[in-house]
Amino acid sequence: MKLERGHRRHQTLQRGVIILPSAFTLGNLFFGIYALIAASRGDFLWAGWFIIFAGVLDMLDGRVARFTRTGSAFGAELDSLVDAISFGVAPGFIMYELFFAGDVGWSWTLSYVYITAVVVRLARYNIEQGGEAKRYFHGLPSPSAGMTLASYYPFSQTTFFQTYLSDLPWQQIMGVGMVLLGVLMVSHVPYAKVGKIGLRTPRGILNTVVALAALFLAIAVPQYYFFTVLLLYITWGLVKSVLIGFLDRLPGGDPLMDEDDEDSLGGTRDLDYGELGPRGRSQPPLANHEGMEDHA
Repeated sequence: MKLERGHRRHQTLQRGVIILPSAFTLGNLFFGIYALIAASRGDFLWAGWFIIFAGVLDMLDGRVARFTRTGSAFGAELDSLVDAISFGVAPGFIMYELFFAGDVGWSWTLSYVYITAVVVRLARYNIEQGGEAKRYFHGLPSPSAGMTLASYYPFSQTTFFQTYLSDLPWQQIMGVGMVLLGVLMVSHVPYAKVGKIGLRTPRGILNTVVALAALFLAIAVPQYYFFTVLLLYITWGLVKSVLIGFLDRLPGGDPLMDEDDEDSLGGTRDLDYGELGPRGRSQPPLANHEGMEDHA
């Protein structure tokens, strides 16, 4: 009797752990949909912040999956579908409402081009990198592209922008920017992952210090921080690729493959959902998967 109760408690705990990463992913979806609604109401400031919130949850769901070793193929596919909305459709719609809604011509196709690139990028990522980036992302990650577009409007409300940048032709700039982001997402340009934090190695300590500094700036001056840092990330990845020849060749050791990491918590375990289903029905375990991209 005690054994049966213990088994039931184990099943309940396992079920709770398995759904935890997906809860973060669905939170990502909530903010992506909320951003669409806010943009449709003309509230572009909060629409932009909701995409940023979605990006934070997108980063956390993969880390939670790895920490609890509950990554699964289901989680990876769910994450990609959600990302297509939060970092594809929602930012594309925000740009349309901001710059192209009054144009009866074909300028709306810029949003289509951007969203198409996001979808293609996510599909390619799942096939090539199995839903988890190795040492580098193959092409610009879709959350980085989506948050760049979404954080434009909060940045445009700053004193610096209003004083020095407001007279620039931003409709043309953002139109070209959407196409450029789309090209970078489906390109072969390697973009570095966010380093793993930890206190066991010098690199882990350095990454921790950088992460804490970034968190402080993100909280203290978010309107300046996100758009500026994301532009620097996009530009540095492209410039570095050109300077060291990544566009023509890869360095010794494929940067898209795993590297040894002393801070790693280990891989995921096979998940057998059969125990969680109706009694008497078993299902084959899903393939090992780290969940989301950190992300794609």
